[in-house]
Amino acid sequence: MDFLINNWVLFAVAFVSGALLLWPLVQSGTGGGLSTSQAVLLINREKAVVVDVSETEEFAAGHIVGARNLPLGQLEERLPDTVKNKTLPLLLVCPNGARASRALATAKNLGYDKAQVLAGGLKAWKDANLPLEKA
Repeated sequence: MDFLINNWVLFAVAFVSGALLLWPLVQSGTGGGLSTSQAVLLINREKAVVVDVSETEEFAAGHIVGARNLPLGQLEERLPDTVKNKTLPLLLVCPNGARASRALATAKNLGYDKAQVLAGGLKAWKDANLPLEKA
């Protein structure tokens, strides 16, 4: 017991380093969105509609091929007109995944039950060397 008391700093460092090593596993298991490979399968096999919730300037700089641009502020009013078939999977994308995660709640409230987010956003798409187009 004296050993634990005298070396509490070592135990704290060991605990923190172990927690940091396990963090990516915990984060990916909490439903942080689809991986790029899962997203490609969803687009190709299930004809998912890709909606980019980036601002217009960001969208013009580069986006997933075939994506439709609906900035987050306009999503609630324009999504029903843009994607009429609510049974199709909906893939929400933004530069890093944060805005798309917020957009997910809006899409679900509008009845798009198959809406999902691309984990890591457009950055993850670029890192996977998947194709982009510019407007």
